Amino acid sequence: MLPWEMLPPLMLILTLGIFVQASAGFAAGLLTIPLLLWSGYGIPEAQAALLVATIPQNLIGVWAFREHVLPRELAFPASLRLAALPLGAYLLVSLESLPKSQIHQVVGAVVFLVTLGIIVMRPQPRHSLPIGWAWLAFSSSGFLQGLVGMGGPMMVLWIQAHDWDTKKTRAFLFAMYLVSMLPALLILWLLFGNRILAAGLSTLLLVPWLLAVTWAGLHVGTWLGRARLRTLTLGMLLLIGLAGVCSPWLKGEG
Repeated sequence: MLPWEMLPPLMLILTLGIFVQASAGFAAGLLTIPLLLWSGYGIPEAQAALLVATIPQNLIGVWAFREHVLPRELAFPASLRLAALPLGAYLLVSLESLPKSQIHQVVGAVVFLVTLGIIVMRPQPRHSLPIGWAWLAFSSSGFLQGLVGMGGPMMVLWIQAHDWDTKKTRAFLFAMYLVSMLPALLILWLLFGNRILAAGLSTLLLVPWLLAVTWAGLHVGTWLGRARLRTLTLGMLLLIGLAGVCSPWLKGEG
């Protein structure tokens, strides 16, 4: 288990990330990973905590939309995502050797650029896409998941380019997240050993609370409207990304 003084920031940050994910429909990784880094966690520990926190949510989602989960549509994208996961994780080993300020810069740059991509790219829904877009979206999703735990946005952009209804969209995302969670945790454990266990086990104790947060987020999202929440979330992510990129200067290291 983690030292007791590290549990309050873990709980607060995961609460924020899961709430925003449930209410706005995205951003759990983009929000949670950099905030956990600022709280003293390493990227592997932050990834493990987020993965454990979201397993119940995705299990429930897959069960709720099980009629819309089509294995034949999942097989190829999931294979690409899983194949790229180890590549990102192996690069994370090298990234971990850098000074903390540079790690914060890398993570901040990823958050900023991905958020900017979400804002700028507005794909027009269509019945199908060329196969090359699947290669790009899901291999980059797996790579970023392994590297910094932020693989969701690339999949979301690919799905937004399809004329799918809400149920099919949610079923696909829940299933894709769920398929990669245990492999991602296994790869982290193989590369970083028992250092990820304390964060994962501590997060496991928070699961009942986080399920309640998910329920609250879904209702708040319905009440306020996802478009408004999306705008607020994107603005917050841009600020977090910029703060990460500028962290050496903000701390007087530049």
